[in-house]
Amino acid sequence: MAKIRPIVLSGGSGVRLWPVSRPDLPKQFRRLGGARTLFQETVLRFRGPDAFAPPVVVCNAEHRHAAAAQLREAGVAPSGFVLEPEGRNTGPAVALAALRAAEEDPDALLLATPSDHAIRRPEALRQAVAAGAAAARAGRIVVFGVPPDRPETGYGYIEAGAEIAGAPGCRAVARFVEKPDAGTARAFLAAGGHFWNAGLFLFRAGALAGELRRLAPEIEAACRAALAGARRDGATLRPDPAAFRRAPAVALDRAVMEKTGRAAVVPADPGWSDVGSWAALWEASERDADGNRLDGDAAAFDTRNALVRSESRLVVAVGIEGVAVVETPDAVLAVALDRAQDARAAVEALRAAERPEAAAHSRARRPWGSFERLDAGPGYQVKRLVVDPGAALSLQRHARRAEHWTVAAGTARVVLGPDLDRLETVELGRGASIDIPLGWVHRLENPGGAPLVVVEVQTGGYLGEDDIERFEDRYGRAPARPPGDVL
Repeated sequence: MAKIRPIVLSGGSGVRLWPVSRPDLPKQFRRLGGARTLFQETVLRFRGPDAFAPPVVVCNAEHRHAAAAQLREAGVAPSGFVLEPEGRNTGPAVALAALRAAEEDPDALLLATPSDHAIRRPEALRQAVAAGAAAARAGRIVVFGVPPDRPETGYGYIEAGAEIAGAPGCRAVARFVEKPDAGTARAFLAAGGHFWNAGLFLFRAGALAGELRRLAPEIEAACRAALAGARRDGATLRPDPAAFRRAPAVALDRAVMEKTGRAAVVPADPGWSDVGSWAALWEASERDADGNRLDGDAAAFDTRNALVRSESRLVVAVGIEGVAVVETPDAVLAVALDRAQDARAAVEALRAAERPEAAAHSRARRPWGSFERLDAGPGYQVKRLVVDPGAALSLQRHARRAEHWTVAAGTARVVLGPDLDRLETVELGRGASIDIPLGWVHRLENPGGAPLVVVEVQTGGYLGEDDIERFEDRYGRAPARPPGDVL
């Protein structure tokens, strides 16, 4: 029997877990207390020669290298990547994978799974997937329902109907209810037969493609056009950005599942949490005798039912209760656990105030190495760049900032010129500096066998990471060059 292929969905920014989760490196790629990240736990959960094929990873193009590095660390070889030019929610993300698979084999069985959820009992989930396979092969779109243990208003619910003939353990879906009010949630809990929607979908590629065409034609058309115009680099597929942006940004639940007559549900209790806030992480955690979860260099005294996390320095909590205190090198969050969902509003306010901490970590990994933001103020920013041996940044230019580089360790090779036709190469040793004027084309390389450390001072009216035009890149981040361009 054909194996199930996991489609690992790795979009989203996880802003309610700020400051640990940010758009440049969201929660699925961060270690939240365990030895592995949520992304790694997801790919390992559905790994096995008997039941599962190697996964396809659907992620933002900017997260491609973070995902690849974590796959290598986990010892998982994916069958491919689908790189979204921007996030459009789960409807278009799943549509890309389903339409692509249906072109090759419409009977292929796919399991679309979020990569940012926690599962304490993975074997129970694998058993539920096996139970849903018969219904999926018969054309059903199967979801997985978690028995609620409280009247939660932040989750979607599934009302289960009758058992499906020929598919033991699988029931028809009577209806979906998105985030009910407290009274309705209490009534669901008392009545039974209602389950939290865990956000996993099991289906035949051709069956979902047909439902997309019938129920969500704008998504289907945009994604089909995006695949037709996609760039392919081995097993990596980059959908056409203009076509993909025409897809409505909507969840698969709203686009298809709430409308289809093919929905089925398998009840399962795998110890699931969406890890959607610091309160959810605290609830899903092992805690000490006082109900505290402590991570990193953290200590608590006369403190109860708290989450205290440190990433770069000692954090001490004294005399608090029901609070999360989260420290990173450039930001600290203190929030009442019963107000943890409000972290999103705080991050939106920071973004509106153009605080860089809202979107990016001060330390960030890149395929060529890493950078750390050391200081920033009106019109300037200072960074420490570490370029791995033999690595290079892209050939690029900036429209709104100039840069000044000073070599602190190692040897730098710098390609620089006012345009692509007038480029020169110079090598700089320790202590040497060079100016990168506004709008000039440039590239920084490390030709040596030891890490290259460069202090970069940026000046200009806008210093965001998106002020970059790439012409050439070793890591697939630059647009394809026109025919005849030999750069």
